[in-house]
Amino acid sequence: MSGRGVGRRSFLKSALGASVFALGPWPLAPLDAPAGARELKRRFAPVKISRERLIRTVVGLRPYRPEGFVVGAERSGEKLVIHNYGHGCAGMTLSWGSAAMAADLAREAGRGGFAVLGCGVMGLSTARLLQRRGGQVTIYAKGQPPETTSNISGALWYPTSSFNPQRVDQAFTEKFKLACRISHRAFQDLVGDGYGVRWIETFLLRNEPPQNPELIGGAQLYPETLVHQDQLRHFGFPHVTQFNTMLIEPAVYLNALLRDFHLAGGKIVVKEFRGREEIAALREPVVFNCTGLGARTLFGDDKLIPVRGQLEVLLPQPEVDYCYVSGSLYMFPRRDGIILGGTFEHDRWSLDADANQTLLTLEGNARIVEGLRH
Repeated sequence: MSGRGVGRRSFLKSALGASVFALGPWPLAPLDAPAGARELKRRFAPVKISRERLIRTVVGLRPYRPEGFVVGAERSGEKLVIHNYGHGCAGMTLSWGSAAMAADLAREAGRGGFAVLGCGVMGLSTARLLQRRGGQVTIYAKGQPPETTSNISGALWYPTSSFNPQRVDQAFTEKFKLACRISHRAFQDLVGDGYGVRWIETFLLRNEPPQNPELIGGAQLYPETLVHQDQLRHFGFPHVTQFNTMLIEPAVYLNALLRDFHLAGGKIVVKEFRGREEIAALREPVVFNCTGLGARTLFGDDKLIPVRGQLEVLLPQPEVDYCYVSGSLYMFPRRDGIILGGTFEHDRWSLDADANQTLLTLEGNARIVEGLRH
């Protein structure tokens, strides 16, 4: 651990002790007053981290492009193919914004109906938007929720690790920010138990000052953002950025989208495409490619690579009402369990759980939770 007299493995073998820890006061920032004008004491319930509380380990491959996601149209024979893929670790976050951009490209071209390839969050979001605009939609996919990559998602609304900032231009940056704004607004309309979306207080924990003080996508997307200086020592870290965002529960959310799709008259055909000739044989004149990592083979996009993510899921703790992110480590409290990450392994294709990574994730998050004792 960190030299406080608790061995790291003995710490992991037992659940954390006391139920609630009180941290020192921090300033809130009303619109008409500077930070520090008033104070509020915040109490954090600690996450109980132990192997005995581990209920599952899941692994997923995120579709990542260093140059950023693809939303664009091309003609393929008589078909109009509209691409919508490659969102990296931000697929859930960007889903409605990216889907809106893709749907706009169809305009009046889908009078004979739309085909959507893929039944993850990008395919379902695109299909629902097309339905809302009066379109008849058929989804073609080899799997449906809960058997999609989107189901294996931490699903905090935070568009991280979506592209390499050194590989994108200003035009893409503006497109990315627009997708963030559209999607953020769409998720607000879905807050509630029915869709498994809720607002939650979130903390970015750093040992060094942030190089870029603006949160990803634009500061306007994160209500009540505060930056705590080192004298406050929240979570035992000298630099903490606090904000509110939304947490999405994939199992609830994706099932709700699937229900809405069927209620609106949508159809699903179970099919795995092995080449463009099979796409050309579809009856629909407009095809939306929402195949994620599958677009690498199906459409020859060699820039698309997997980013492997492994999550450890602990027994739920309803009393935990905050998220944190610290480098590659994070904790999201959902009703289906405490989600612990994380890994961002570029170009690794294995879907096998890595026992060593499980240990590193548990130990790393345990050290963070121990900081709540300060």
